[in-house]
Amino acid sequence: MIRHVIMWKFKQGEEENMHKFLASLKALDGVIPEILHMEVGINCKDGNNYDACLIADFADLDALERYKNDPRHVAVSALCKSIREARGAVDFEV
Repeated sequence: MIRHVIMWKFKQGEEENMHKFLASLKALDGVIPEILHMEVGINCKDGNNYDACLIADFADLDALERYKNDPRHVAVSALCKSIREARGAVDFEV
């Protein structure tokens, strides 16, 4: 199994769009079949480097790639790319 972890820092003034993006991302759970498990959270501690994160599980790297290329994910990702200032990612086997 592959655990996919993404963290985002959003541009100042994009809080409304951040919430819209995160809600749209959560809505993919149960819709894109490759997603085995998904958690999305907003940072609750001042001073941390990132504003929000995604933790999602996939059967394997091929399933992760299908998710990344799914048109529904691509559409949600487009909003994120327009409002983020930084992104961190790691994928690892569990």
